[in-house]
Amino acid sequence: MFFRNCSLMLIFVLEEKTQEQVIEVFDLLTEKLGITVFQELFPVILTYNGTEFQFPARLECDENGERRTKLFYCNPNSSWQKGMIEKNHEYIRYVIPKGISLDPYNQADATLLMNHINSEARDSLNGCTPFRLSQLLLNNALHKLLKLQEIPADEVSLKPALLKK
Repeated sequence: MFFRNCSLMLIFVLEEKTQEQVIEVFDLLTEKLGITVFQELFPVILTYNGTEFQFPARLECDENGERRTKLFYCNPNSSWQKGMIEKNHEYIRYVIPKGISLDPYNQADATLLMNHINSEARDSLNGCTPFRLSQLLLNNALHKLLKLQEIPADEVSLKPALLKK
């Protein structure tokens, strides 16, 4: 997940690439943050039209049927419609090169990677980091729940050694 206003990226490890796994993440976030905070953080979700997003009603509503978000889809073969997250995917590939399986990585690995990516200063943010900007723009309950923390600039690593398996 990606917040355009601050370039903060969230990474969730799914056991399988299924709708049920995505719903589980949405339900967990809704339960732990509360529906009001979830709605504040995720009023709209833009995604691609993959099989794990094919039942929008269940993603948009919690298990009690209360609307938590609105889901929209990019047009097929239009990655430019979500270009900012595509750039963040490059950061992932600095650490886990294309062609390397993601299977050995767990949520702790993903959180470490996410924290390093979000601690990388960006020219597009006038030298600020996504983490620091997110602390100003987002409800910090998200930071606490997902163990988001800033990595000191001189310790940020976006190389394969970060997640040596």
